[in-house]
Amino acid sequence: MEGIGFRTLDSTGLQLFILVLFPCLSRILAEQEVENLSGLSTNPDKDIFVVRENGTTCLMAEFAVRFVVPYDVLALNGIDLITEQASLALPRGAEIEGRCGNTEAELQISWINDAYTFRIFFIKEVSKGKEIWKISKVQLVYDTSEATHFINAYNPGKHTATTHRLSALVTPAGRSFECLAVQSLTLISTDHQKGVSVSMSDIRIQPFDIQSDFTFGPAYKCITDQREQLEETLPLILGVILGLIIVITLSVYHVHLKMTAQQPQLPRDRSLYKNM
Repeated sequence: MEGIGFRTLDSTGLQLFILVLFPCLSRILAEQEVENLSGLSTNPDKDIFVVRENGTTCLMAEFAVRFVVPYDVLALNGIDLITEQASLALPRGAEIEGRCGNTEAELQISWINDAYTFRIFFIKEVSKGKEIWKISKVQLVYDTSEATHFINAYNPGKHTATTHRLSALVTPAGRSFECLAVQSLTLISTDHQKGVSVSMSDIRIQPFDIQSDFTFGPAYKCITDQREQLEETLPLILGVILGLIIVITLSVYHVHLKMTAQQPQLPRDRSLYKNM
């Protein structure tokens, strides 16, 4: 009986141990890794970010981005306010966080001791019978007391600039968005509704359905790139068509001359007809 009691107690303890340990293991296994690979880019203005979950890439983003942030400064008379502009860019080595999901994802980038935080929110949904993903919100938190970019700012402090009802970079599900051209957004700041400009270029982003580790899905090019590519190839296409028209015209003319030369020539002098 003692042996049976010992085994029963051991089994109960094991069950409790599993119940306590399993959630911890689940959290560990589901823990996300983030990597800033900007140092691998040959473009010093381009940043590369990767979010991995369970050892598999679930979000990748490459882009160059600049921010133009207006802020108030006291005029020389010490009474009036004038507006200056701070120009910001992401530095190499910025800290990142990420969140992956089936229909929602997020990339968060912070630098200079959290004086600046840039967030991009993604959603996946069905639109017009097709599954797509897009950027649903962009946010920049900035601190005007950070004197590197904000010089003599009036009433310095933290502000949040956010887009409203955004639907940007709409891309078919399973594909990555690619665009060399500049994509511009305007964020509305809590600092007296000032407009913060965000300019992104050299973009390659995929927040869902990445099939291979560290590998983007097939590229979906932005309209601007498609138009520029058409403008580049259109003269070539027109040149080829014009060349074909010239070749066809010369060929027809050559055949016409050859057929004309083979026909019998009738004498011009009518008196010669009597001898024929």
